[in-house]
Amino acid sequence: MSIERSLVILKPGVLQRHLVGEVIKRLEMASLKIVGMKLIKISKELAEEQYAEHKGKVFYEPLIEYMTSGPVIVMAVEGENAIHVIRKLAGATNPIDALPGTIRGDYALITKKNVIHASDSRESAQRELALFFKEEEIVEYELPDEQWVI
Repeated sequence: MSIERSLVILKPGVLQRHLVGEVIKRLEMASLKIVGMKLIKISKELAEEQYAEHKGKVFYEPLIEYMTSGPVIVMAVEGENAIHVIRKLAGATNPIDALPGTIRGDYALITKKNVIHASDSRESAQRELALFFKEEEIVEYELPDEQWVI
């Protein structure tokens, strides 16, 4: 059993298109547990730190502009193999390659206005969670159905 935490960001388009409930429902239906969540407006500096690994790439500036264009929902999500599970639920980054039934396959329209960010490794998850959450903002609790999934 490998309980992990991942950062999930519901990008501005999710809020603008009224898809928040749909995306959160998919995470919960996959037996993932939200242990931290907040609505924020990401500053340019925070967005640049979050996506520093992409600096210099052609999509970097449009990504920073998009991520700072409106509010986002950041979540700390926990579960067995959470990073892998969330990445599978999210689907391929390019909506053309994202399978139907995935979040991006069903809701993303163009790559540069993708709908969801999900940590891609344990190391990334730790770094990203620390950018958006203080330790006291992560809430430990048990769900009644955990006996069936963990």
